[in-house]
Amino acid sequence: MPIISMFYGIIIRMYLLDSKHHHLPHLHARYGEFEASVGIGDAEILAGELPRKQLRLVQA
Repeated sequence: MPIISMFYGIIIRMYLLDSKHHHLPHLHARYGEFEASVGIGDAEILAGELPRKQLRLVQA
């Protein structure tokens, strides 16, 4: 899976064929041992978790 962006220890990736899990356009954010799927349209977490500060950075 390609890395879209890396900043402040956060890695943003997008899977090409991941429609079976969430059925919405989304990206995957990883920070240390945390990982979350974040919707592209509304920037809300679909699955997983991130610390609050890192989530706000991803949403921005």
